Amino acid sequence: MTSIIQTSNLRIGLFDSGVGGLTVLKQIYAQMPQESVIYFGDTERLPYGTKTPVEILQYVREIINWMLDQGVKMIIMACNTSSALALEKVQDEYDIPILGLILPGARAAVKQGKRIGVISTQATADSNAYRKAIQEIDTNVRVWQVSCPEFVMLVEQNQIDSVHAYEIALKYLQPLIDANIDTLIYGCTHYRHLERVFKKILPSSINIVDPAEYLVIAANQELELMGLKSTQVNCSTRFCVSGSDREFAVTAQQLLSEVIQVEQVQVANSCLPGRDNL
Repeated sequence: MTSIIQTSNLRIGLFDSGVGGLTVLKQIYAQMPQESVIYFGDTERLPYGTKTPVEILQYVREIINWMLDQGVKMIIMACNTSSALALEKVQDEYDIPILGLILPGARAAVKQGKRIGVISTQATADSNAYRKAIQEIDTNVRVWQVSCPEFVMLVEQNQIDSVHAYEIALKYLQPLIDANIDTLIYGCTHYRHLERVFKKILPSSINIVDPAEYLVIAANQELELMGLKSTQVNCSTRFCVSGSDREFAVTAQQLLSEVIQVEQVQVANSCLPGRDNL
């Protein structure tokens, strides 16, 4: 029988469609430096924002099943699209803590403003997940949503500082500025990587909410409550991808400012979808 100490020293599983989840990983490094992580980027199938809910749920189940085979104590969806479309279903299917971005981000935003803008992928916008979560907390808050389908590939293709990135960001952000929002939620983990561009466009009075920060606060609290906080020095992060390991490494190294080793792995159809962790 696995002891609590042995279980607590397992890695945290963290996944995204690509490099967006590195924003969550950085928060883990800052807030939970003793924890070890296995990071999976589903780069073969990105972007998730154009996929159907059925496809997203299939991808999420496959990734969770693979992560359970690697040995993890908690799974963090570092992907808003997955969090919006699949979180509640897989939380019911698996006997392991699974956390997502929507609720922590919504709670933080409501504390900061009453006129909230959300920039996200098309799938997250279509789900209305942020609007529903925000208005369940406070029905008086107004919410504006803008889908930004081009942002993810700007980040993945390392075009963050290009003139094109600025032009695209202006196109997406101007309607929210015109709506006089007081708070902006990054409704996709990729978007934090574009913050330098956003700050050139947004009025300084607008509060920025990065759900990654609040998701990791929630994860830390969950581990504490379950007695699963690591009791040993952390291992180096294990990076895995479904697509090109070289391409991911080049972009990730620039975003993390460190040299990393990346493995290419197969997760699609590797196990029966929805298998419980018994």
